[in-house]
Amino acid sequence: MFRFLLALFLVVAASAKPPNVIVILADDQGWGDLSMNGNRDLSTPHIDSLAAQGASFDRFFVQPVCAPTRAEFLTGRFFSRTGVRGVSTGDERLNPDERTLADVLKEAGYATAAFGKWHNGTQPPYHPNDRGFEHYEGFTSGHWGHYFDPWLERNGELFKAAGYITDDLTDRALKFMGENTGGPFFCYIAYCTPHSPMQVPDRFFDKFADKKLEMEYGGFPGREAHTRAALAMVENVDENVGRVLDSLKRSGIADNTIVIYFSDNGPNGPRWNGGMKGTKGSVDEGGVRVPCVVRWPERIKPGTAIKSVAGAVDLLPTLAAAAGVSVGAEKPLDGVNLLPALEGKAETPQDRLLISVQGRGERARCSVRSQRFRWVKGGGLYDPMKDPGQKKDLTAEYPDEGKRMRDFATKYLAEVAPNLKNDQRPFTVGYSPVTWLPARDGVPKGGVKRSGRAPNCSFFTHWTKPSDSIEWHVKVGSAGRYEAILHYTCPESDVGSSIELSLGDAKLHATITEAHDPPLYGMESDRSDRGGSESFVKDFKPMRLGEIDLPEGEGTLRLKAIEVPGDSVAEVRWIELRRSED
Repeated sequence: MFRFLLALFLVVAASAKPPNVIVILADDQGWGDLSMNGNRDLSTPHIDSLAAQGASFDRFFVQPVCAPTRAEFLTGRFFSRTGVRGVSTGDERLNPDERTLADVLKEAGYATAAFGKWHNGTQPPYHPNDRGFEHYEGFTSGHWGHYFDPWLERNGELFKAAGYITDDLTDRALKFMGENTGGPFFCYIAYCTPHSPMQVPDRFFDKFADKKLEMEYGGFPGREAHTRAALAMVENVDENVGRVLDSLKRSGIADNTIVIYFSDNGPNGPRWNGGMKGTKGSVDEGGVRVPCVVRWPERIKPGTAIKSVAGAVDLLPTLAAAAGVSVGAEKPLDGVNLLPALEGKAETPQDRLLISVQGRGERARCSVRSQRFRWVKGGGLYDPMKDPGQKKDLTAEYPDEGKRMRDFATKYLAEVAPNLKNDQRPFTVGYSPVTWLPARDGVPKGGVKRSGRAPNCSFFTHWTKPSDSIEWHVKVGSAGRYEAILHYTCPESDVGSSIELSLGDAKLHATITEAHDPPLYGMESDRSDRGGSESFVKDFKPMRLGEIDLPEGEGTLRLKAIEVPGDSVAEVRWIELRRSED
């Protein structure tokens, strides 16, 4: 009897332990990019297994683009309330006063770490280390220019990763999980694929290079290579999900570990997506409906199907409830706790409305989703279950429902209107020992240009004259002396330019005395043409400019040339500012 009671006690004690939490977020993967959803051109057995062994959401909604969805997942609030406006040049920053899921779980005793694409702010206090994550490895930008042996960041310091980025990030996440098997831990794995650049190892792409595709991929002439690469990239993601699941099984912690897998927006190109209207960037069903599967063997029955509409905003309250902790937010949440539905105890509210927004001001595109309908601003009212292509406007048949959804959108857009204006927030300096100011956040002046149209992973080039400059709108939070480091390239023929870094009356002068002229690379690994939008990459060299005394407050940090003896000054990727100890 004693042994029986002891065993019973141990079972109860074990089940009372807070669950580990793993959230895996894919980038630009559509609802139709899984074999479980009917795509016969690829195989995703590991992601599919999460649904078979746990729960799947039939109608799970996010935002049309990356950073807004990430903000909603992290805060449980519609992104327009959180400071996030877009995807680059500061628009992606999540306000420091927003409480994140990592904050909630860390305060409850969880070990917390994030791996991969952050995309909600670079400089502290926007950096993941300031948002509840004790450990971070990845990149904070919206996309990265090269996926093989990439330069990444570890808690504010650059390092060179090894191998394909998705495999490498998984290695790092597995190491963290292995060091915290005693739990509880929160591991956020934010993959950057199948987002472009369309790069994937040969052993995945070779399967699709000449494969006859069965599904309908939208009729985009010339985009076949993009589609094939995307399918290969999804299969690579699936393999890495399998590695995570295998690790949980080997460690004996699978039963009390919650694993969630979802994507941040619709597909980023021509792919089969169940006939739904819209792709990434669209507020239509196909742009914001994504897969979401959840496994928690101790609490969720295999094959659970959630028919109620749900979204990324629901994950924070759901995971907080699963962990048995209070959200403790001063700001109201837009998400709801889905745990009762996942456990088969109750349905989510049937009359709730979810909103999707893309763009700025009065021209912002918007749609609202109820359990049955999608209302589209400037469009109409549709029943996506019966009409995924949104071809039949039902406004006349259901005027009351159309009005309810339109009124909801009007009220919400009026409420968040100040947050949909151009972002005037400065980039923060001195809120931690090291501040990185990338070209992405700078403004080119004169003849200076970006290396690609998309700012995220770009660098500055065509800096040729003293009248040219590069500027960052900054706010120095802590006055003091800072070591300034320029990450640059410069051919031997252009060595010798004298440059000035200034903020108000504070000035620092230096001369470029050493050549560094590495090749541009990335194109050799692309499976489809980038089209000039995303930059290729170079390996930049750090050059110590000296020390500068920066005053507290807001101003323009300006980099310019005093003398240019050659054809150009330099190419610039980063300015690094390190606060002096004294």
